[in-house]
Amino acid sequence: MYEYHKLTPQQRLELAQERLKRGFPSHSPPHPIQIEGFYLLTIACYQHQKILNNSSRRQQLLNLLFEKCIHEGIDIRGWVILVNHYHLLVYLPNLSILTSIFKAIHGVTSYQWNLEDNQRGRRVWYRFSDRAIRSERHYYTTLNYIHYNPVKHNYVNSPYDWLESSVHWYLKEKGREWLRDSWVKYPVRDCGKGWDD
Repeated sequence: MYEYHKLTPQQRLELAQERLKRGFPSHSPPHPIQIEGFYLLTIACYQHQKILNNSSRRQQLLNLLFEKCIHEGIDIRGWVILVNHYHLLVYLPNLSILTSIFKAIHGVTSYQWNLEDNQRGRRVWYRFSDRAIRSERHYYTTLNYIHYNPVKHNYVNSPYDWLESSVHWYLKEKGREWLRDSWVKYPVRDCGKGWDD
């Protein structure tokens, strides 16, 4: 996961220079596509610390995400909040509005959780990464990937056992058969390999 930390100082310098040469930020995820559309957003706790380690924190984060996103005209189509990262499948009018939304949500949660954990000054969040959704197949595979994520990371044996996931909304609105058919038609396979291990 953190290949960068395994590099020598010289390799780190070369990597940062290569990123800058390509027009990317030296140490944060690039956001090369800035158009309206569907995106998979991935936001991790800093160094994947397990700060979202209880359901009340995950639910608080989910409530804040819905509140802010609805206010900004962002349509959340899929979500999962895990103990050290979360994924959102969203329709965005403009990618640039995300920075202010995450800054507000992450500022409030960092402050509160650091007080609760007696960890004042601890860095809680890292920057977000985004992947533009390219097709209907990519959309539904991504949705299935989001729902399967708690199983992938060995938190539960079934997607239905993880509370902070849109799988429950889809179960209620579309039904178990729709979810099964979607899973068969759009299997996850290697989705996430290399960036969500």
